[in-house]
Amino acid sequence: MLMTAGEYRESLRRYTPRVFVDGRRVDSVADEPALAPGINAIGITYDFALRDEHRVLMTAQQATSGKTVNRMLHIDGSSTDLLYKLEAVRLVCRESGCAQRYLSHDALNALFQATRLADDAHGTDYHPRFITYLHRVQDEDLTLGVAMTDAKGDRSLRPGRQANPDSYVHIKERRADGIVIRGNKAIVTGAPYVHELLVMPCRTMTADDTPFAVCCAVPIDAPGITIVARPAGRPGERAAVFSARYGQSTGVVIFDDVFVPWERVFLAGKTAEGGYLTTTYATHHRHSCIGARAGFGDLLIGAGALMIEANGLDPARHGHIRDAMVELITITEGFFACGVAASVYATPDPAGSVQPDAVFANIGKLLLATKIYDMQRLAHYVSGGLIVALPGPEEDHNPETAASLSAVLAGRPDIPAGERLQVARLIEDLTASYQGGWYSVISLHGGGSPEAMKREIWRNYPVAEKAKTVERLLDRGLLADGRPGAAQPGRCCVTGCQVPPVAESSALISGEPATAAD
Repeated sequence: MLMTAGEYRESLRRYTPRVFVDGRRVDSVADEPALAPGINAIGITYDFALRDEHRVLMTAQQATSGKTVNRMLHIDGSSTDLLYKLEAVRLVCRESGCAQRYLSHDALNALFQATRLADDAHGTDYHPRFITYLHRVQDEDLTLGVAMTDAKGDRSLRPGRQANPDSYVHIKERRADGIVIRGNKAIVTGAPYVHELLVMPCRTMTADDTPFAVCCAVPIDAPGITIVARPAGRPGERAAVFSARYGQSTGVVIFDDVFVPWERVFLAGKTAEGGYLTTTYATHHRHSCIGARAGFGDLLIGAGALMIEANGLDPARHGHIRDAMVELITITEGFFACGVAASVYATPDPAGSVQPDAVFANIGKLLLATKIYDMQRLAHYVSGGLIVALPGPEEDHNPETAASLSAVLAGRPDIPAGERLQVARLIEDLTASYQGGWYSVISLHGGGSPEAMKREIWRNYPVAEKAKTVERLLDRGLLADGRPGAAQPGRCCVTGCQVPPVAESSALISGEPATAAD
């Protein structure tokens, strides 16, 4: 059953999570103003799936059940699925800034692969358990939070060597009916307003880390879970043109001896498969992040174009403005093209799904992670300093100042001053406010640090193959084609290079005069 945004909001009332925001207990997540922008953002993924114009992108037929499901919960079976997912994420993030729910998709796809791998290696039954869970999530159209990033403690030490084992979520006890987990997840996107949490490992593991190699699903209000979250966006701020309506909360999730029945456990103590789950999820998620930040780029491009127009400038006549806009477009479409390539060159998985190409997915994510600051800089450049110099929106309705401000802050005569100010405040909200800084940091570190992406690019790129190509060219003498300067060592003439006798070489080195024979 596909829900509407309103039904999604109502569905949150079935749960009673223990949530704290700004030092106070939240009685009802669905009615909490501080969380409303986050709920609105996820709601976009529900409503768009029901619109005829978005149905192809936002829904898909699940191969394992034959049912139509939300794209954010679908297991990708082809390159087309990956392309549609990429476009769908761009669509919903263009509308909401960050729709968050694509993390559900990324985790489900990684688990689909990792549980099959574990069963093939160990004869376990994780994959059938997961399929049963997947179908329930799809049938109920749930939103899942990905509890992946542990608190980590001393980062120079592996999980099994931490002074405080609770810095990583781990299995405290195994029972006949399930496991007991405890520990902390430090950064969980949308934590207060999801239906369930998927607990996943955040790094590769060794034998010493066996208790930490755990993946399971828990309801958001399972006994023992506490969520300490920040507000979503900038709720209630009149100057927050965009983020007062759409935003994202993140939360620290504390697991205090939480019981999980075996049917909800998808990996327990399998370190190799836990590491595979981590890297596989990273590839899926970085691919999705490309679409998400392309949607954000669309917002900056559109707002920049409106601000240029309101300022009375014409990119066709003002080359510096045109060049800045072209650079912004190039950055956005450049990393998005990597996402397209990652979709086209997808890798089939033995489980029956596909995974985006790891090299292109990581290159695209690395580009957006480092270029997000350039994107914001370019938006500032084409917009002018007005975006951070405007008086607050309260002055727009101040009878003593409104008329004067409207007159002196107008731009092009045919564009009302109010429209110009509105666009300026939107750009400030997206790029130069607390929310703008948030977009920067989640772009840089979301889905892993740039260092993690560089490692994956190096690990997966066929450098050795490139080296062998050059070796083959050299060995075949392909470069010695008779052109000046094209000779190779030992092949400068028909008989090859003639090495001088030792005595003659010694004479030259010693500085003795050369003879005619030399």
